[in-house]
Amino acid sequence: MNLSFLTSFFKKNKKTLQLPQSLLLKEIENTAKSNKLNIFQNITMYHHTQNFFIPLLILDEERGLLLFEFKDWSYDDLKNAKIEKATQQNSSKNTVAFEKSHDFIKRRFNEITHSDGVPIFNYLLMQNLNTDEYNHLDDSFKKLLPSEKIMFNDSTENDILTKIMNSEVSPVALPNVANIMGTLMIQYAIFDKEQHMYLASKEQRDFIDSDILPRFTLKSLPGTGKTTSILLKVILQKLKEPQLHVSIIKPTILACEILKSQLLNIVEHAIIEIDLSSIEIVTPQLFQEKGLKNSDLVICDDSQAYSPEFIEELNNLKASLITVENALESDTQKLFTTRFKKSPKVYFHQANPHAKALQLISSLLQEHKAEDILVVCSDLSREKLVDDLENFIVEDIVILEASKSIIDQNLNNLLLSSYNDINSLEKKLVILIDICFADIHQLYYAYNLAQENLHVVYENECDNLNTIRNDFENNKD
Repeated sequence: MNLSFLTSFFKKNKKTLQLPQSLLLKEIENTAKSNKLNIFQNITMYHHTQNFFIPLLILDEERGLLLFEFKDWSYDDLKNAKIEKATQQNSSKNTVAFEKSHDFIKRRFNEITHSDGVPIFNYLLMQNLNTDEYNHLDDSFKKLLPSEKIMFNDSTENDILTKIMNSEVSPVALPNVANIMGTLMIQYAIFDKEQHMYLASKEQRDFIDSDILPRFTLKSLPGTGKTTSILLKVILQKLKEPQLHVSIIKPTILACEILKSQLLNIVEHAIIEIDLSSIEIVTPQLFQEKGLKNSDLVICDDSQAYSPEFIEELNNLKASLITVENALESDTQKLFTTRFKKSPKVYFHQANPHAKALQLISSLLQEHKAEDILVVCSDLSREKLVDDLENFIVEDIVILEASKSIIDQNLNNLLLSSYNDINSLEKKLVILIDICFADIHQLYYAYNLAQENLHVVYENECDNLNTIRNDFENNKD
């Protein structure tokens, strides 16, 4: 048998095929877990209009990427095989095949990081062949596919680890896991406000990869990446179904514009081609006015901000519907539990709210920029604060109006907001007053807006105060 025999076998498995569960796969999973290796199963990488499927990938932070390709060859398939090596075929200690996967990965790294990325090592998963059967094959087969690059159905955890450790350690420090995997799998890349990249958690990846159901509710704590996850899910669905029409509903015009900007940033970084015109990000009013009820998928973010009548209207649509809502710490049904944001330092101040807020703002402005500060309060307190602040600070003060566009208000100033207008905002320093009179879900959302420091000002004890104080006690470092 010549090389065309082997080529035909590789082509047999070219289609996107879910990796079958087996004892061998379980051994590999256990090996990865025991040795703190990062394992990813049945993943698809996207680049421009192309995609590439990999059944199993392990990221070894000392060595690089370990690619595993599944082959269903049995001993009966191979026992009479003799492979003649082509004269132009070059061998490599790092590969047994899979040149296309190498090329695809390197193209992504080159276009995004302007480098070849990290070392790549290839292995075969041969779940229908054991070690003894392999040893009885023709030497020509064993020369082309050496045993140290094959995981057999009787391979133990020790065998698997030994073969992985035989791959060379990288002579230079590799990028972190998030930068490597976020570059390869854009559907799992999460960016913060400073454009630092994080890798979606296992909970988020399961949600992003899950099938679209007729009705689904994503309920989790603020700061766990719900909104980013729905964007990544939409992008992945659009890559799978280019004709899909999606509507994402946000409570305010300002929140819509912030989300549109986030979507554009993700797509630009990802280097993929999708039709953004078929992804509408609108307020409830625009959703009704633009006649978007015929969308294939409707996502209602911050669903607690809408009237029961509007939610009922959405539930009556023929479209698939995902509703997204914030959970409290006490809620037992939370899909995401990992918070990406570092918990801010929280300070509780029992004092006259108005006087203490003025004092805090004056004090913070001595060390921070005005654009770093957000004050959340009632409409009445906001008016009083504006009057008093204009008398003793020189910085511009912006009364945030979420019903207005970003271009109509300068958010790079000291912001005063009501609890109704805070969707999608974040600031380094946040001051909360009038907490006992706020809706508990809005208060909890506001409590999670601070990136560094949060000041909670109250005059009297109340249930809302106890709720957020308990959360602080549960989550402080």
